Amino acid sequence: MYKIFKISIIFFVLCTFLLKVNIIYAIEDPLAVSNNRFGIHIFAENDLLDAVRLVNSSGGDWGYVTFVIREDERDKSRWQRVFNNLRLLHLIPIIRIASSQEEYGWKELDVDDIENWISFLNSLNWVIKNRYLVIGNEPNHASEWGGQINPEKYTDYLIKFSIASKSASDDFFILPAGLDSSAPNSDVTMREEDFIKNMINAHPNVFDYIDGWTSHSYPNPDFSGSANDIGKGSIKTYQWEISLLKSLGFEKDLPIFITETGWAHNGDSENNHYQSTDEISSNFIKAFNQIWTEKNIVAVTPFILNYQAEPFNKFSWKKSDKEFYDFFYKVENISKNKGEPVQINSWDILANLQTEVNSFGNIIGISLVKNTGQRIWKKNEIFEIKINEKKYKINSIFFDYVEPKETSLMFYIITPE
Repeated sequence: MYKIFKISIIFFVLCTFLLKVNIIYAIEDPLAVSNNRFGIHIFAENDLLDAVRLVNSSGGDWGYVTFVIREDERDKSRWQRVFNNLRLLHLIPIIRIASSQEEYGWKELDVDDIENWISFLNSLNWVIKNRYLVIGNEPNHASEWGGQINPEKYTDYLIKFSIASKSASDDFFILPAGLDSSAPNSDVTMREEDFIKNMINAHPNVFDYIDGWTSHSYPNPDFSGSANDIGKGSIKTYQWEISLLKSLGFEKDLPIFITETGWAHNGDSENNHYQSTDEISSNFIKAFNQIWTEKNIVAVTPFILNYQAEPFNKFSWKKSDKEFYDFFYKVENISKNKGEPVQINSWDILANLQTEVNSFGNIIGISLVKNTGQRIWKKNEIFEIKINEKKYKINSIFFDYVEPKETSLMFYIITPE
């Protein structure tokens, strides 16, 4: 009688726990798990199938894609469809938020619009627990910040955005805008080191509000430098940037996201001065195998997978005839890691239809459950829960794959470990 009573109590506690899963919100260290650093920058969501072919090839899984969402594109239905597709394809999004374009270039990001951004971004069911956000783009160019260079205003925006986003969810992973390291001091540009120093002068603790570092590590001059170059204006610009931050008193080790890099090419023509696609193939092989290999690099997303018009067609990995340049295939064939990013796994028990305890003390049952997390449940899933320091394993069987927000019957066996 006591044994039955004890099992009943355990079962009651388990069912009570399962009714609603408590989720701990805080960013995850992307380098604490197996990580596939390969990624690509895309212009439109219809390039996702090509992206997954590139970054999840040759043993890889859960590579990265960087793309832009403008302030006039904040359509929840559209972007939830995109996120759901990314989830199916095992692609991790790095979102760069942007204003909108005017005659002189891009509008300045508006502090008064931050809450609209947070409301929109927080309404989405993200692909993984970390919500990677890049705040703006190259503000050391006047054309990227309302026709002016204003590091103080950018700093204010970055800090206020970080505070607002963390208030909504600690899963937001805030990254600063990538800067143009090759820009000189002029009427329309500012050297990166001067821009960063002005940011620190405006707010000495500005970089305490970021979770990682964004780098535009282009091989200059003219996007045509050697893969062997080092320092500022090379494909190792990120090293120079981190050294600069440390020299200015910022000691925190930041994970690095190289969201833009790559060589301009001559396409199938020999009529321009850029490197041949064969040379670029060799460059990327060397870069991925010998250079972008530091343990603190989370993602490398070269610019850009598919862009057929000026001024960015010289960076495109895809030809106008829908075939790819040779360097696409070379990178596709490089061995990659199987990423295992942290996803929220949560559920609601809508109804317990049948339960019993077998002779081994295991709980066997059928429940109607709703997937309220980020993972797509396979037909056979193993969940683990802990109650009072004791672990329980739930072996589950579903009729089919269960995507987030979907409801399904679950056949399960609960066993203590």
